[in-house]
Amino acid sequence: MTHCGYIALVGRPNVGKSTLLNHVLRQKITITSRKPQTTRHNLLGVDTEAARQAIYVDTPGIHDDTGRKINQYMVRSATSVLADVDLVVMLIDRGVWTEQDDLVVSHVRRSGKRAFAVINKADLVQDKSRLLPVMAQLDELDLFEEVIPLSALKNEGVELFRELVFASLPENPHLFPDDQITDQNERFLVSEIIREKLMRRLGDELPHRATVMIERFDASDDVIDINAEIFVERQGQKRIVIGKEGAKLKSIGTEARKDIEQLLDARVMLNLWVKVRSNWTDDAAAMRRFGYD
Repeated sequence: MTHCGYIALVGRPNVGKSTLLNHVLRQKITITSRKPQTTRHNLLGVDTEAARQAIYVDTPGIHDDTGRKINQYMVRSATSVLADVDLVVMLIDRGVWTEQDDLVVSHVRRSGKRAFAVINKADLVQDKSRLLPVMAQLDELDLFEEVIPLSALKNEGVELFRELVFASLPENPHLFPDDQITDQNERFLVSEIIREKLMRRLGDELPHRATVMIERFDASDDVIDINAEIFVERQGQKRIVIGKEGAKLKSIGTEARKDIEQLLDARVMLNLWVKVRSNWTDDAAAMRRFGYD
C-alpha cells in the first residue's frame, strides 16, 4: 500500500516557505533571501520515504500589492494550486499576524481543503509560552487540523512536521521516482541560483526588477559552459549590478558558480551579461519571454 499527495506551502511573503521545503528535502532546491517575494514560480519538491511520497508545492507569497503584472502573476501562481492539492500548509511568522495573513486565510478557507498551520521562526521567541495565545487564536479559526510551531532555519520541529504530513497522505500510487526531488530542469535551477545572488547582494537597490535567462548550457566531459543574461529595467540598475570596474558582477558570478558546481557536481564556466529591458515587470509579452506564463 502506497500513499501520495500534493501539499501546498502558502503564506504571505518572507515567512520561510522555501527554507522549510529545503530542510524537509534535506537538499537546497529553492532559493532564499531575506527580501520578500524572492520566490516567483511554483516549484515542486518531492519527499519520498518508503511507501510514502509527499509532493510539496512551494509558492510565491500571497499579498495585496498587485499593481504590477509581476505581482499579479505571483499571486495567481500561489492561489491557483489550492484547488488541486490534498493539503494546504499555511506558514505564519512566529505569531506576527498581519492583514496579509487574513488574506491568506481567506484563500485557504475558500479552497475547502484540509489545512495545517505552521508557526515558523519559533526559535526567535525566547519564552515559548508566548506562542500559546497564537496557537489558540489559530484554533479559533476552525480551519486547521494541526498547529505546528517550528524553526525551518534551525531545522527544529521539521521532522515532526514531515511525519504529520506523511500521516495525512491519501492512498495513491507514487507519481515520481523515489530518487527525484524536483520537477525543474537544471537550466531553471541555475537561473534561480544566479537570481538568489542578485537578491542577496543587491536586494536593497534592486528588489524585484531583475530576472535571469540562460542562453547557453553546454555540457562536455570536463566542464559545463553556461552563458546567462541578467535583465533589469533601467540603465542605472545595470550600473549597480555591474559595479565599479565590474567588481559587483564578478562577485555575483563567483558566488553563483560555486553553488552551481555543487548542484551539478561538475566544473562550471559561467559568463554573465547585464541587459536592459524597460519596464519588463509590467509588460506581459516580456514576462512571457522570461518564463512568467
